[in-house]
Amino acid sequence: MNFTDYTNHLNSAEDLVTSYEETRSGFISMALEKNREAMPYVAEAKVLKELASQLRSSLELMVNDELYPSLLTAAGISDKANTYLTDENRKEAVKSFIEQFLEPAGEDFVDELVFRFLLIRGDSLGGKMRNTAGRLAERKVTRALIANLSISGKAFSWLEKDTLAWILGDKNNPNIELHTRGLHWEKDGSDRVLIYNLTVPFVGNRGNNVDLCLFSTSPEQIILKGTKTKKSAHRIPDSYLALGELKGGIDPAGADEHWKTARSALGRIQSAFSEREISPSLFYLGAAIQSAMADEIYTQLEAKEICNAANLTVDSQLNSLCKWLVSI
Repeated sequence: MNFTDYTNHLNSAEDLVTSYEETRSGFISMALEKNREAMPYVAEAKVLKELASQLRSSLELMVNDELYPSLLTAAGISDKANTYLTDENRKEAVKSFIEQFLEPAGEDFVDELVFRFLLIRGDSLGGKMRNTAGRLAERKVTRALIANLSISGKAFSWLEKDTLAWILGDKNNPNIELHTRGLHWEKDGSDRVLIYNLTVPFVGNRGNNVDLCLFSTSPEQIILKGTKTKKSAHRIPDSYLALGELKGGIDPAGADEHWKTARSALGRIQSAFSEREISPSLFYLGAAIQSAMADEIYTQLEAKEICNAANLTVDSQLNSLCKWLVSI
């Protein structure tokens, strides 16, 4: 492994620190994504209001089959909770909701219903958005990797995240990063496969995925579903070339916690491979990097505890790290 590649884009720890401008830009990107994710909920609320407005009173909701699912949501019954309830439980919850919140609203029961519906949906959106930063980060890395492959004239294929089918890559397809679980290319005639969010079987804390895993194997040898997963190359320590942690959260208040989580994960990875006398390259990509953690990351780079690191919000650093990955 090469421990000096990080010097292509880093001269000091200060280079890793996320600027105020990049933090602001990141918050704007998250806000826009949140609005995009909220569109289905807003559309549902508009339909709910139109249909409920045709009723004369809130009591009619009890016998309206069409609005019953939305009424359950407004009453605070999540999809998960709904699977544990009987019909009698659901009816009791809806009855209490109408009596306590909709009837007292009188003629304004429709607005109260829609407000309550959006309140519960908003809570669901909040949970969904906690994963959005990670998804946006993966998309950015994917596009940077594809750009590096395209510039160097390398063909690639990508793993569709829902079907887990490998598809021949098209550098001009603007939507690949929205559906990608992995990428494949060749380096000097040898296969390279990058997989996102993979549970490495022999690394501790089972259930904690490694954000980025690079393999020296063919796509067909990575089996993520079905009866043959035990034969997958991701169970073979020697097949790993690099493993990295990717933290896309932009909030400075959570930056230190992101790094602590990543540092702990990288430590577990290093220990697991060291026991097998294997030393794959370890790296870190983060969006929110503050001065203190930048010092620690750079110290680890200089001590050769990790091979590479970059600030996700700085295009030159991201592109340099992706070029390094493609070249391994």
